[in-house]
Amino acid sequence: MTDVERLLVAETERDALKQLNEDELLELHQRVRRMRTKYVKNYRRGAGAAVAEVGGRGLSYARNQRNRDKAELFESVLARVSRAVAAAAKSATLELRAERIAAARSARSTAAEAAPKTRVRKSEPATGAVPRAVKTTGGLKKDASTRALGARRQAARDSR
Repeated sequence: MTDVERLLVAETERDALKQLNEDELLELHQRVRRMRTKYVKNYRRGAGAAVAEVGGRGLSYARNQRNRDKAELFESVLARVSRAVAAAAKSATLELRAERIAAARSARSTAAEAAPKTRVRKSEPATGAVPRAVKTTGGLKKDASTRALGARRQAARDSR
């Protein structure tokens, strides 16, 4: 391996990856992917060219060992960096979600404080009778009128 390749592989060690942020990990991922693609392409081209010379793919296998080994090495390095990128992306997602939830909670609490206090009406009559569900349609007088109208209708049906 060349010095540049050795340095690139050293950048992907576990301790070195922990020190990088998400953007730096993505940049490293791109560099490793380019290096892997280079050696995969060299291996395929060399293997294809050697088939015509030697007479078969099986016979050309041993002639292209160096490119195949480098392609395999950079494939494993790429997998290591990809896992680090995925972990960084997941932690960034969790942080953003926590921030969004906290912002929504604070906005909801400030909206509740800013809203005017409304008067809560009790649905049970003052006589101590059994409370019943009250359907509100607008105001106190209108609700009372609706209940009285319903009571009159029911009385008319009962008298028949």
